[in-house]
Amino acid sequence: MEPSNHIIEDITKLTNTIEFDYPELYVFLEEIPVTISSPNHPQITDTILQDYLDSLKQLIKHYSKTNKTN
Repeated sequence: MEPSNHIIEDITKLTNTIEFDYPELYVFLEEIPVTISSPNHPQITDTILQDYLDSLKQLIKHYSKTNKTN
């Protein structure tokens, strides 16, 4: 089963946002090719992609909370 394109698009957009708006975070991304299967995950599912997307969102959220500029 192919993963949903909309999740992949959201991951791509958010990764680009991190790259350009939070370059200090970009270096910490473990850019694992989530669209390529691995021995641990021979099938990439929507759940795996959604978990990755959620982790990117949490990264930005946490960074924004802890690095407020006043």
